[in-house]
Amino acid sequence: MKKLVNIYKLALVLFLFSTEIKAQVWSLEKCLSNAESNNKTLQINKNQIEISNSKNAEVKGSLLPKINLVSDYKYFMDLPYQLLPAAVFGGQPGQFKEAQFGVPHNISAQLQFAMPIYQPQIIGGIKATAIAKEMAQLQYQKSTEQVYFEVTSLFYTIQLLSQQEELMNSNLKNTDKLLKNVQLLQAQQMLKSSDVDKIVLQKNQIETQAELLQNKKNQLINTLKMLMGLAQNETLALPLDIFLNENAETFENKNIDSKIVGVQSKLLRRELLTTKTLAFPSLMAVGTYGTTGFGYNTQPNEFLKFFPISFVGLQLNLPIFNGASNFQKIKQKKLEIRNNELQSQLIADQTEIQIINLNSQLITSQKQLTLTKNQQILGQKIYDQTVLQQSEGMATLTDVLMADNALKEAQQSYFSASIDYLKAKAELKKVTGNFK
Repeated sequence: MKKLVNIYKLALVLFLFSTEIKAQVWSLEKCLSNAESNNKTLQINKNQIEISNSKNAEVKGSLLPKINLVSDYKYFMDLPYQLLPAAVFGGQPGQFKEAQFGVPHNISAQLQFAMPIYQPQIIGGIKATAIAKEMAQLQYQKSTEQVYFEVTSLFYTIQLLSQQEELMNSNLKNTDKLLKNVQLLQAQQMLKSSDVDKIVLQKNQIETQAELLQNKKNQLINTLKMLMGLAQNETLALPLDIFLNENAETFENKNIDSKIVGVQSKLLRRELLTTKTLAFPSLMAVGTYGTTGFGYNTQPNEFLKFFPISFVGLQLNLPIFNGASNFQKIKQKKLEIRNNELQSQLIADQTEIQIINLNSQLITSQKQLTLTKNQQILGQKIYDQTVLQQSEGMATLTDVLMADNALKEAQQSYFSASIDYLKAKAELKKVTGNFK
């Protein structure tokens, strides 16, 4: 019974271990999800969205009443003078007599109230910051699409390099078998030692290429970890199989750059309206409630008395002349709007050309993918037949080497066609805004 329990525990550990290993394999969807959550560029853009929300709330707060407590104390070492008409005291008209008024101690404490009733600049600012919030959302979406594009490109490139690495290991095994056969024939004096050297050289070349390939793959994996927000010491294993959907696909044009320019146009037009309102009057409700104290500290009339002060009212501000600066601001804003319209047309034209070119490139790469795949299958068949014929004395070593080189070229062509196809598809999704 105890032995069965131990076997069960061992099976459970092996199951959990195998499950953990499988869990370490990152699908493309998991890589994209992790990048969206942890990519530092996207985190910055998320913070920009929060900043734009905060700015909008800040401008809205300008419409709320403002209440301030203002208090001061003044001690006059020399009381202020006033000039009184001499006629008040029976003197000649047109003559004045100086006199000091007041007491040395002055204290005041007031609650001051102010609330905008009509201020078009504040209303324009609220609408402008609302448009800025929309712009921040689009900028985040654009950054997300760029990160998606980079992660997807790296993901597929690493997968292709892994497959190329598998084929290179297979080629190396075939070369080892061929080397043993050649060494056996050379020992029987049926081949020259130079023939053996050719195979040894070929093996060294494959090993060197495999090392360079592994180094390139590691560099791309490190870059992918950075984009995904993973630590460099974390393990990142990708699935080896690549799903190449060679069927024709159509993508609706939802180009994000066109949307951004459209929102910029809204923002510029709002700024133009706000600039025009600089010539409009503004009205504010104001009020004060407080007390004023006067004190005298010389005997026998020492005193400190406080008197209330309060008022409510309206404050009107009407700009009359500001040096024509407002006119120049309006002129500049109209030119900016015109440039925005031209930029919108330019982006539309560029996007149309990019979509046409990428669709053409995608069709061409699909054909190349099918062609090179068949060439690779045929090259493998020819190589296997040549090796078999060489073992039977019906083909020379040179024939084997030529067949091997043809197979490697076919393999490389297939990998290049796969990269071109996946890259064209990813770029088309990016340009049309279909990554999300």
